[in-house]
Amino acid sequence: MSPINLLKTAAGLPAGWRSLILGEVGPACVKVLRMDELPIAEERHDTTEALLVLDGRLELTVADRAVTVNAGELQMVPAGTGHAVRPGSHGVLVIVEVEEGGP
Repeated sequence: MSPINLLKTAAGLPAGWRSLILGEVGPACVKVLRMDELPIAEERHDTTEALLVLDGRLELTVADRAVTVNAGELQMVPAGTGHAVRPGSHGVLVIVEVEEGGP
């Protein structure tokens, strides 16, 4: 398999906040997406989620606490923890998570 240019892949996505699954590692999938400044409503997952900002900044609320994740930083969101994206998030985000309904 050839290396994947994550920045180019995210730039080629048709819309912000639409993720593309790049592959699987065990039961987890690895996704890339482009953030587009708009907020995303709170959500919760049954498994821990890893959010890695490659470029830009991710503005989150995690368990009612404001968190800023900058390029090169990773935010772990524990299973069952409410988290929402605040306005102003932009750049490229990699998500590692177990899909809902998965193992």
